[in-house]
Amino acid sequence: MLHTLSQLRSGELAGISQLKLSENLSTFPLEILTLADSLEILDLSNNALSSLPDELAQLTKLKIIFASQNKFEHLPEVLGQLPNLEMVGFKSNQIKQVAEHSLPTQLRWLILTDNLIETLPNSLGERPRLQKLALAGNQLTHLPQTLAQAHNLELVRISANKLTQCPEQLLNLPNLAWFAFAGNPFTAVNSEANAKVKSVPELSSANYTLENVLGQGASGVISKAHWNTPQSQFPEDIAVKVFKGEITSDGYPQDELQACLQVGYHSNLVESLAQVNEENYLALIMTLIPENYQNLGLPPCFNSCTRDTFPQGFSLPITLISNIISQMQDVFAHLHKNQVCHGDLYAHNTLFDAQGNIIFGDFGAATSYQMLTPAQQENVQQIEHRALNHFIDDLLSICAEQDRTSTVFIALKGLIS
Repeated sequence: MLHTLSQLRSGELAGISQLKLSENLSTFPLEILTLADSLEILDLSNNALSSLPDELAQLTKLKIIFASQNKFEHLPEVLGQLPNLEMVGFKSNQIKQVAEHSLPTQLRWLILTDNLIETLPNSLGERPRLQKLALAGNQLTHLPQTLAQAHNLELVRISANKLTQCPEQLLNLPNLAWFAFAGNPFTAVNSEANAKVKSVPELSSANYTLENVLGQGASGVISKAHWNTPQSQFPEDIAVKVFKGEITSDGYPQDELQACLQVGYHSNLVESLAQVNEENYLALIMTLIPENYQNLGLPPCFNSCTRDTFPQGFSLPITLISNIISQMQDVFAHLHKNQVCHGDLYAHNTLFDAQGNIIFGDFGAATSYQMLTPAQQENVQQIEHRALNHFIDDLLSICAEQDRTSTVFIALKGLIS
């Protein structure tokens, strides 16, 4: 819910725990400090702010701050003084510097996507609760070695940077499960991968007309579409994903397209039929998913941080869960046979029908990794295997109560290693 400055100044918002202001602010409204006894979430996104005052340290109960789409050139040092601050989101600013003391000690979730950052402080690896790190779309040439001690780190996005070497300090982290690293100099794909991509037909956007929007994600919009002339080579029912053509929280759209096409056909993946590569227009033509498929899960929330959520009261019988897991294991094997790390292996990226048949998609965080050394490739597979384990664990958490003592449930629980 969006609030107004006049509401704040009138005292109408006294005692609230969440505040969201977007009024093209160029200076921080000090009236926010009157909420110090209650404020836990502060959202100042979509303004024109370039600094925060030292007085912000008075907001001792603050847990989450968002200031995306502003004019910050450095991450405010005052953030490091907030004792309960866990989540910091400064996406799409012009941040060049992140000072050693700007990172709060309780930091759990840091979003600095789409900035101009070249280096990060050693203190980043000295935040023991750090769990989620989004750094795509910056100018990073290396990462702090101290990240090797970030043992609670589970999700990392470093795509679309200037990293010339694979950051080894991340590869052996014991809990890293979701890793996106495409669009860096060290991930340049080889000719074999390019040949796979080029084997997928290239069409003109004039061949089809978009209809109603089916879904929208960070990297593009998926619409139902129809062919303008009869096609013998392709099915009649199609969907088209038109990429937004900008850096997303996961990386470059071109890398998503590359990984998607490199993976090739699998019965449980959204099937890529053709690609469109035109000036300022990148699209993927896919088979249309039948209407009887629905989302298996919901994305993580503030509290779950990296783990999927599910609608309250939602449960599935163990027979369905077993079928779903078996198919996802097969998808996992197929992805890594084709040397693609999905980076976002989650229930919320999975569709299923009443029989437990699945269709897996969303390659926004996917990375081709055939350029890595054999040891690094093995590390990447281990990282993604943790995501598969979490997927299994999350599904077992919604298993119908009467099935939780079954031999199948126990056997599936035993898969989590």
